Amino acid sequence: MLEYVFFDPRPFGRFLDFLRQQGLEPESRVEDDLYEIYLPEDLGEELGESIEAFYDEMLDLNQQLFDREQAADSDYHAAGVVVNLAAGQTVYANVNPELLGRIMSVLSPQEFGDVVNAIVDAVERPDERTLCQKMKGEKDPH
Repeated sequence: MLEYVFFDPRPFGRFLDFLRQQGLEPESRVEDDLYEIYLPEDLGEELGESIEAFYDEMLDLNQQLFDREQAADSDYHAAGVVVNLAAGQTVYANVNPELLGRIMSVLSPQEFGDVVNAIVDAVERPDERTLCQKMKGEKDPH
């Protein structure tokens, strides 16, 4: 299942509308300030690329809206990363806004998500083999 996350209802609504215009019936969930949309993974290459491109646009809009709100309330600076745990729980990791901004200036949201997911996987399923042992395909002794 593919998951798309927003922190503002405006890009969330636009993304939902876009998906429905594509003939899809996405599942969605709203909890506090977290807006999630779920789609099956078997979308086809062309549709999947179109959805990813629009999602990137909506993430940019989400960031612009966040930045405007931060500028309006310059005493309050916060940023976070959504972390999806293997048990299905979603938690937030607070991150220094300047650091997150520097990361996002270099990585796409998908790339950063891949890094976060790799870290979560390593924490939840520790593998004590060295990188060389993993590359050679040696089994975990535990």
